[in-house]
Amino acid sequence: MPLDHIGLNVPDVPAALAYYDELFGLFGYVRDWEVGYRPADWQGAQVFVYPALEDGEHSRLTTGLSHLCFHVHTRAEVDRVHEWAVGRGHEVLHAPREFPEYGAHFATYFLDVHHFMIEAFTHAEA
Repeated sequence: MPLDHIGLNVPDVPAALAYYDELFGLFGYVRDWEVGYRPADWQGAQVFVYPALEDGEHSRLTTGLSHLCFHVHTRAEVDRVHEWAVGRGHEVLHAPREFPEYGAHFATYFLDVHHFMIEAFTHAEA
C-alpha cells in the first residue's frame, strides 16, 4: 500500500499554511482542506499541517523525519525550486546536480522555514 498522508507539526499554523501554499504549489499540490494539501491529480500522499504542542526546532539529524522528497518532471523544475529556495534565503544543502549513487537522479536539497529538509528531484536526463 502506498503512503496516504503525512503530518507536519509547526509552531504557527497560519504562517506555515501561507508558506506551504507557495512551496507545495511548486510541486503541483493544492490546499484542499483547512490544513491539508494533496496533489492536484490525486496521485501521491497528502500533507497536513498541525500545531506543535511543544517548543523546539526540528532536526533531520535526530530520530524522526529526515526529509520530504517531491518528484518533478524536468531538470528545469528542479532549478526553479532551487531558485525559489535561494530567493527566500533558505539554507541550501545541495544545489541542483546529479546524484549518480541513486541512478538517474538530478536533485536539489534545502531546509525550509521549519528546518524540514526538502528535496526536489527528477529522473529526466539533461
